[in-house]
Amino acid sequence: MDLALKDSVVVITGGTDGLGAALAGRLVEEGARVAVCGRDEERLASTATRLTALGGDALVIRADVTVPADIEAFVGAAVERWGRIDGLVNNAGKASGGPFESVSDDEWAGDLELKVMAAVRLTRLAIPHLRASGHGSIVNVLNTGSKAPGAGSLPTTASRAAGLAITKSLSKELGPAGIRVNAVLVGLLESGQWRRRAEASGQPLAQIYDQMGAAIPLGRVGRGDEYADLVSYLLSERSSYVTGSAINLDGGSSPVL
Repeated sequence: MDLALKDSVVVITGGTDGLGAALAGRLVEEGARVAVCGRDEERLASTATRLTALGGDALVIRADVTVPADIEAFVGAAVERWGRIDGLVNNAGKASGGPFESVSDDEWAGDLELKVMAAVRLTRLAIPHLRASGHGSIVNVLNTGSKAPGAGSLPTTASRAAGLAITKSLSKELGPAGIRVNAVLVGLLESGQWRRRAEASGQPLAQIYDQMGAAIPLGRVGRGDEYADLVSYLLSERSSYVTGSAINLDGGSSPVL
């Protein structure tokens, strides 16, 4: 299916590794113009090389999404280069959880800053450009714990639950402007995070994935390209009547719809 994303401008946070990098690559293959940000210089350089090799029109920028000035510069660079923004993917984040009594105030504040306030600030900056686009789309990347939090999952699941509220509220507020807002709730998917854990532990990555997959109804962890396919669809006009939705991408592992 042609997603009709050619020449669309999409801004992605956390786009230099794992799922975000898979999405950036897929969008470039669809002909979209992509702006991604990250903090690691090596990953930034690798992403720029890979997207260029795919023939993409891409902007790869070092930015820390918890720093407001970095966010402003990131969005400003995309607008300066292409003159508009058609899609925003709030993808940046990392898992953070532990026994409730052991999580400090600083850990709570840092998690909310990374997962909630960064998305709030980016969305606020992008809205005028998405409104001008006439068919803007926002995708908030959360996890299934935002609907069904488990023990020891705070503060991440609280931050992700806030993302659900933001998604639903903004879908109603921005709908009249033609801006759609949806969330993708990921379960266990292949990612750079698991690769780094495997390297640190000395355990083969395939073995880790096999162990995790045993508890998933489909019998395996998800792939980056499956994530990229879903988010690309939500960014495209092929999903023009989909808004305010939270879609599980978890192989059936979530106990709730």
